[in-house]
Parts: sequence; C-alpha cells; structure tokens
Amino acid sequence: MIPEREKRGIFECLFVNPIRLGVLILLIGAVWIGVRVYIAYLSAPVSARTGPETFSTLTIVKGTSLREIGDLLARKKLIKSADFFVLYARWKGKERQIEAGSYRISSAWPLREILDRIVGGKVISYRVTIPEGYTAAQIGHLLAVKGIANEAAFQAALTSEEYDYPFLKGIPPGPNRLEGYLFPATYEFQAGLSEKEIIDQMLKTFQKAFTPELQQRAAQMGLSVRQVVILASLVEREAKLDRERPLIAAVFLNRLKNGMRLESCATIQYILGKQKEKLTYEDLKIPSPYNTYLNNGLPPGPIANPGLASIKAVLYPAEVKYLYFVARGDGSHVFSLTLREHEAAARQYVGE
Repeated sequence: MIPEREKRGIFECLFVNPIRLGVLILLIGAVWIGVRVYIAYLSAPVSARTGPETFSTLTIVKGTSLREIGDLLARKKLIKSADFFVLYARWKGKERQIEAGSYRISSAWPLREILDRIVGGKVISYRVTIPEGYTAAQIGHLLAVKGIANEAAFQAALTSEEYDYPFLKGIPPGPNRLEGYLFPATYEFQAGLSEKEIIDQMLKTFQKAFTPELQQRAAQMGLSVRQVVILASLVEREAKLDRERPLIAAVFLNRLKNGMRLESCATIQYILGKQKEKLTYEDLKIPSPYNTYLNNGLPPGPIANPGLASIKAVLYPAEVKYLYFVARGDGSHVFSLTLREHEAAARQYVGE
C-alpha cells in the first residue's frame, strides 16, 4: 500500500501543479488517439477503391487455424497485419465462425468486410447448365472448360468412386456406369468441390427428379429404373421436338413388345463417340453391344443423360401403334405403322 504521506505527495504534485496535470492528460490523450489511428489504419483497405475492383481467391481448408488464415490474407496483400486480423477476429468473437471454402476477396475491402465474407460462408460458386442429352464425357469436358473440374479427374471419379444410391445397385463397374444418371439441370457449384462431390450433386438431383410416383409408374409398366433411363436416353438423342418425345418412346416400346430390334441411329452415334451427319451401312455393322441394329433388346446402358421430359415420355408414351420413324430433316419425324410406309418415307426424306 502507498503510505498516506506519499499519496498526499502525488496528489499535491498533480493538482497543486496544474502544468504537470495538463501534460499527463495530454500524454494519455495522445496515446489514446495514436492507438485509435493505428487501429483505423490496420482496419482500412489495403488499396483504395479506384476503378473496377480486382479480386483474389482465398481458399480456406477445413481445419486451418486463425493464424494461418491471417498469414494467408497478408501474403495475398488483402490485409495489412496478420497479427491484427487475429486480434480483431477474437475481439469480435468470430474466431470459430469462419467457414472453409473458396472466397473472392478484394484488397479494397476493409477488414470488417473481409471477416464478414469468410464468416458468412459467401463462397465462390460457378453457375453451369448441363444440357439434356449430354454424355458423361461431354459433361466432363464442359466442366473443364468452365474451370469447375479437371476432365481426367472427373472421368476417374465416374469410374472408381463409390456412390450409395438405390438406383445404382447392381450396375456393373466401368467408365460408363453412371451414364444416364448425371441429371441435366442448372447447378451452382461451390469452388473447391472435388469431382466426386460434383458428381454426387448430379446424382442427388436425379434421385429427386425420379420421384416415388415415377418409380411406381415404372413398376406398373414392368420396367426397372435403369430400363427407363436407357429408353429415355434413346428418346433424348432421337427427339428434337418436345411433342414428339411420347411418339418416339411409343415406337421403341412397341418394337420391344413385338420382339423387334430397336434400330436406333443414336446408339451408333454413341459407339462412334461423335455426331456424324449421315451414317453409312458400314456404320450400322460396327460390332458393339450398343449396336441396336445388330442386337435385340435394350443396349447395356444409357447412351446419354436424359432430362425429365424424356423420362416422362417413356413412362407416359403416346397411345399409338407406330413401329417406325424417319427424320424429315427439319427436326420433325414421319411415323409409320408398316415397313412399306417407312421405306416410302425414307426414300422421300433421306433418299434411300
């Protein structure tokens, strides 16, 4: 304890001598102002907002410490001090609220805005539309072009990764095992997703689209989900007009019922691996289990990833007895009951 005499001495020193008191107050004030100014400086953006903002990508891996995040931000010149970032995040009570992911951060943002971005989980996302009828290979290429996935890694994930969905039970392994189930839709993929996670999102979307009602309808028709998807993939690749999907589906179902080969040109295009403007008779003789000109019944798997319209066309086909169709060349088809009618239509529109 400070003796009474010394307390009195300090009091008298400060208050009897107002000059000393004033100096002390000014000193404390100057320190306080200096601290505030320095905090404001460290909290301010690294660069001024002049012209269009430029962004850097910050990827935070799960398990990264607050210190490591601060160091990463500082190295990318997005903040002025890693130490102050750590103190600021702890002071705001947000140390444990930072979420893993990839973020677009501007050096023109103040520290508060940067912290809010990584705490709010506002990660980078890529919007991409997968068209109906794309093959798995085409989807992988599209994702690579968009910078969302690595094409080779995507193919590897299709082939070797495990996916636990009831509609995949019993499908033989191989590079084509997920063909037909990568559901065409518009997706928002977060940056940093693995190829397996991207594929998983597509499979989940398929599962939602193929509702219990559609499953029940397939069972009523004596078709498995896989058989429906195979047929829908043929419809998807053959049909150009929505109104013709149920008609084309009816032709395939009628041919199967009558023990006829499907003879779908789309299966030949799938074997070739590219779209050929006009197939030759030699093309129709290519030995492959997917060649529906040589083999009875369905091909061993889907030849594309069909959309919901083609799936529903198979499950709710037109009530017609057509067994043939030929393309007119304008996207529409001529449908026929007999081979003679079909051959006449082929001579008219194809020249055969």
